[in-house]
Amino acid sequence: MKTERNTNNQQPSGMPFGKYQSFLDRNPVWLPDRTWPDKRITKAPRWLSTDLRDGNQSLIEPMDPARKRKMFDLLISLGFKEIEVGFPAASQADFDFCRDLVEDDAIPDDVTISVLTQSRPEIIHRTIDAIDGMPRASVHLYNATSPLFRRVVFHNDKEATLALAVSGAQDVVSYMEKTLPDSTIAGFEYSPEFFVDTESDFALAVCEAVMDVWQPGLDREIILNLPTTVERCTPNVYADQIEYFCRNLTRREYAVISAHNHNDRGTGVATTELALLAGADRVEGCLFGHGERTGNVDLITVALNLFSQGIDPQLKLDDIDSVRRTVEYCTSMDVPARAPYGGDLVYTSFSGSHQDAIKKGFAVRKTAVAAAGGDENAVSWDVPYLPVDPKDVGRSYEAVVRVNSQSGKGGVAYLMSTTRHLDLPRRLQLELSQIIQRHTDRFGGEITAEQLWQIFVDEYLPYTAADGLRPWGKYRLLSTTLSSGDEGEHSDLSAVIREYGPGDEQTDHLISAQGNGPIDAFVTALRSLDIAISVLDYAEHALSEGGDATAAAYVECNVDGQVLWGCGIDPSTMKASFKAIVSAVNRALR
Repeated sequence: MKTERNTNNQQPSGMPFGKYQSFLDRNPVWLPDRTWPDKRITKAPRWLSTDLRDGNQSLIEPMDPARKRKMFDLLISLGFKEIEVGFPAASQADFDFCRDLVEDDAIPDDVTISVLTQSRPEIIHRTIDAIDGMPRASVHLYNATSPLFRRVVFHNDKEATLALAVSGAQDVVSYMEKTLPDSTIAGFEYSPEFFVDTESDFALAVCEAVMDVWQPGLDREIILNLPTTVERCTPNVYADQIEYFCRNLTRREYAVISAHNHNDRGTGVATTELALLAGADRVEGCLFGHGERTGNVDLITVALNLFSQGIDPQLKLDDIDSVRRTVEYCTSMDVPARAPYGGDLVYTSFSGSHQDAIKKGFAVRKTAVAAAGGDENAVSWDVPYLPVDPKDVGRSYEAVVRVNSQSGKGGVAYLMSTTRHLDLPRRLQLELSQIIQRHTDRFGGEITAEQLWQIFVDEYLPYTAADGLRPWGKYRLLSTTLSSGDEGEHSDLSAVIREYGPGDEQTDHLISAQGNGPIDAFVTALRSLDIAISVLDYAEHALSEGGDATAAAYVECNVDGQVLWGCGIDPSTMKASFKAIVSAVNRALR
């Protein structure tokens, strides 16, 4: 055998990478004394859902009024206290939706409705008209501040960009004061759009100028939203931008710093979490990451990431499948099977080694919870491959382990335990997993719990009813009688065994013997039928409790030189063990 140092043999791709520029060459960010890497997230941020605005405008077919209302009701039920419902001046549908919420008295008193507007007087006025009569409402003003948009889209300079933000803020304040009744608690949010691409000092200057108009104070907060409108940099760079902004902003105690992150680089969640470390107070996003292009940050993932760290997300996500079904209905888009926390397969393991680890983890946890008096919350969750307990988000354990050709004994044993309450001995697990492996190698695909049960019944319980199976086996136990000798030193046993011939003829045999115990007596009695058998291992357990209790017995036998297992299920533990021995005999003769 030879070994060698592994060298990088990858070849040039031929792709035109030279046409692209490093983000930090375009917008240098310098914060050598950053403090956010040493911080911890200890509480949930304020949440704003923009499913009805950013999420809706990105759909192939935007939501109709009924779907929008269903989404709104879902957001309320989940506990969102800030909801961006649309761009009223840009769409009659958005305007009408706002008015319907008012007329239907559909907005709880503690929920703030947010509406988006550009910095143009006629658009601002139309936007504020849409929220007239709401109990709490916030106007979200934005204008693009990045060099690219200043140069290419608007052909203006920094001064004109700043002036546009200020004039927009002035229009918002004056029209709010003129239009909204005293019963409306009004708020204001400003976004230097494309913040991530904007020079840090200029973004700060624009926000300071807008604050001068709004005049935030103790009971007059301002929300400053700092978006990665298009995600262009690694999350740490955005975190530096946020920390720099928070450090240098005057009146910081009156400002709510909001992170609005997209997922163009696939790191929207990480960008958001690092922004929280860097000082952000609020997170804007969509359920399951809907939004333009690759989507807004997924609020489900951010919230349940907090939950997995022992932090209350302050959103009610304990029935994730119901949330997913509603979102899929409203958006007409499927949530991917691998979507964190909510996808069909995210709590599922097919790999044998993973399944074995999960099975052992559940067993250890069960013991620990029992020792804690049955208090689930007294024992920290620590099960391999499962970052959260699926039960806490409304998932059953049945989907945690699924069996296919990649699975091993752990997965098979887990499904038999969770769906049929059969705790198979380890060597029986190995034997059964080889049977399942042969099946998957032959037919392919996944083995469902019901299919697994059918295979198990057909192999080990030939006379147990199961859909689509025919009884088989040379021998069947019909009845037994057992009595103990003096002081229980031996057992006298008689049994009736039915033998099936090749032409379906039947012969009943009365066999009897004496032994040191019931199993020894039964094995001895079988020798009268020329069955050479010895018991190598035995296990049993109850399948249920109470007067109708059922027992399962597992017996490892040597039958004429073949070592294999048998299984028996019966209300009588003794009879279950006899059935298990007959099962092993039938399998040896099959």
